[in-house]
Amino acid sequence: MLDREGIVRRAVRELRDGYTVNLGIGMPTLIANHIPAGMEVVLQSENGILHLGPYPTEAEVDADLINAGKETVTVKPGASYFSSADSFAMIRGGHIDLSILGAMQVDEEGSIANYMIPGKMVKGMGGAMDLVAGARRLVVTMEHTARSGEKKILRRCTLPLTGRRCVHRIITDLCVFDVLPEGAGLELVELAPGVGVEEVRTKTEAAFHVGPAVRTMDA
Repeated sequence: MLDREGIVRRAVRELRDGYTVNLGIGMPTLIANHIPAGMEVVLQSENGILHLGPYPTEAEVDADLINAGKETVTVKPGASYFSSADSFAMIRGGHIDLSILGAMQVDEEGSIANYMIPGKMVKGMGGAMDLVAGARRLVVTMEHTARSGEKKILRRCTLPLTGRRCVHRIITDLCVFDVLPEGAGLELVELAPGVGVEEVRTKTEAAFHVGPAVRTMDA
């Protein structure tokens, strides 16, 4: 199986030259450090930044320059700053080509739960509900199971939903699933090196079928 860095490197392959992309809090933000040289990708942060760069080195840290997760960031030449109202207008207006988010649960219909666990403190909704509804394509990066071994890819999410039938692709440490349209379920399209179909079945509650040409994940 892949480690977190492997998941991130695989997720980078979802980027396309010219895309405007929003990266969710946590693992997805690491993608900013791996964008290939020569690829023009504009990273947007919902707190009002366009053209984010990679994480700063110690010498580059500016405490006044943060992303939506309150982490210090860098910006690229030509970056712009604007209000949250303008930022969410970009998201709600369908101007984000791709959003890559983390999740606590995803189900076989492509519904996602990623913002709260009932009974635990919720820091805030953030931009998640707007992103799952407004981005043109939604990819989820996540560990396949919780540390306890509990399954996270389910027949139906049991946590409060962030969005319903909105996920297009799921990338985990074990495999890649595509979410088929019209609620047709999940299709296994890639396996991590050393991982077999039966291991994925054992660790997945959701039903899925195996695609006609399953590839090895290239991370």
